[in-house]
Amino acid sequence: MLKHFQRLGGALFAPVLLFPFAGLVVALTIILKNPDFVGELANTNGTFYKMITVIEEGGWTVFRQLPLIFAIGLPIGLAKKAHPRACLAVLATYLTYNYFISAILTFWGPSFGVDFTQNVGGVSGLTTIAGIKTLDTSIVGAIVISGITIYIHNKFFDTKLPDFLGTFQGTTLVSAIAFVVMIPCAYITCLVWPKIQMGISSLQALMVTSGTFGVWLYTFLERILIPTGLHHFIYGPFIFGPAVVDTGIQVAWAENLLNFANSTQPLKELFPQGGFALHGNSKIFGCIGIALAMYKTARPEKKKIVSGLLIPAALTAALVGITEPLEFTFLFIAPFLFVVHAVLAATMAAVMYAFGVVGNMGSGIIEIAALNWLPLMKNHSGVMFTQLAIGVVFIGIYYLVFKFLIEKYNVKTPGREDEEEETKLYTKADWKAKNGEGKETNSSDPYSGKAKAFLEAFGGKDNIEQVNNCATRLRISVKDEKKVGPDIQFKAAGAHGVVRNGKAFQVIVGLSVPQVRESFENLMEQN
Repeated sequence: MLKHFQRLGGALFAPVLLFPFAGLVVALTIILKNPDFVGELANTNGTFYKMITVIEEGGWTVFRQLPLIFAIGLPIGLAKKAHPRACLAVLATYLTYNYFISAILTFWGPSFGVDFTQNVGGVSGLTTIAGIKTLDTSIVGAIVISGITIYIHNKFFDTKLPDFLGTFQGTTLVSAIAFVVMIPCAYITCLVWPKIQMGISSLQALMVTSGTFGVWLYTFLERILIPTGLHHFIYGPFIFGPAVVDTGIQVAWAENLLNFANSTQPLKELFPQGGFALHGNSKIFGCIGIALAMYKTARPEKKKIVSGLLIPAALTAALVGITEPLEFTFLFIAPFLFVVHAVLAATMAAVMYAFGVVGNMGSGIIEIAALNWLPLMKNHSGVMFTQLAIGVVFIGIYYLVFKFLIEKYNVKTPGREDEEEETKLYTKADWKAKNGEGKETNSSDPYSGKAKAFLEAFGGKDNIEQVNNCATRLRISVKDEKKVGPDIQFKAAGAHGVVRNGKAFQVIVGLSVPQVRESFENLMEQN
């Protein structure tokens, strides 16, 4: 069961990877329409303002079509074959599902407790999907319908029909079966979802009124579940779904950012839900403190090597919010340190929230600055300075706690390993292998060498059951885990580490993981 949840969590990253760029576009255009930054250029009748508005509208594409994008994006990770055709089948099926809901509620809305004559948005529980007026099931409905369609695709796409029915094979058969299945799905949605919407409204009130403890619990779960890949199911409903605000924190924050920037009312009063999006602070301040502790506790003769490893990892975490290279270093060596990290991250978020810090801060400095600091500087600079002050204090707390635990329990963090391990890890040959040198590569595909090494380490094509990825990890399910090579074989090929859970494996690759996965799958097809 855990393997399937991990696979779904990885598939969710296909659409999620669209958000950083779209978010930056929206944030920057909002800044460029603010007269406090651009003066007379913000005149609503001017050419500059109109051009920026055109660009802003393009930036809103992803956020305004979240359910549709999630529905289409999931087959990239979950379909076992013919991924493009699976995406097409999901698109047609998801639209059909919403047309069914629209028709049912048009005729029998009151029977389901829905006033379908209301305008979309607000508290109506209604929305539009690709121009279809329907129930607002958000990304939850998109994921469920996409999952059902992908299951049908995986099961029936290769079904051989009699020759005279040959035109109904493949995607046509999948769509036909899904069409029939969507009728009861639409009916069940009309029956159940309005009640769920009422429950969500109650949950919103509960989480908001739970205050600091709610923020602490949310942040702790988001961090502690990272090794399992299940953290997507914690932050997803909050950041992209309706857990505490109907459109999700990310969309709601962006939509109201200009109003927040022009208001002098405290941000915590304007948008208390923003306390559930502070987990990015641990990626900045926490990772810096951890890196300093690792450097301090390294043996003197190894500090130069260790600094070469830790500085890029800490900068990557702080600037863009990719923490795996650093977090998984101590996760592999001493898992209890990861628990400590989760507790400190949750405590830092809770303290910030208690002092009035809210916003959309799930990533690194670059995204946080664009989506929070720059637009809000005029009327809410105090929030930024409060955040930075608390963050600096927690750098010191992280440093002291990790330094104490590493030394007390003699944790073998970088620079403290046994001599034979140290020599093995830092030879020139290993460095070349990590950068793809000495491997057979395709000049048109610089990732094929790493992919080939990973495929060999997994025991070859015949031992691979499923392939998936998230933002930085290649997720593989194998038929026989005994055929999988040791961690050092993966590290020699450039992996930062390996997480093993029975037949489910996660190879920490980095930001190039989508390209490595594509090369990996191409090699499997060639073989």
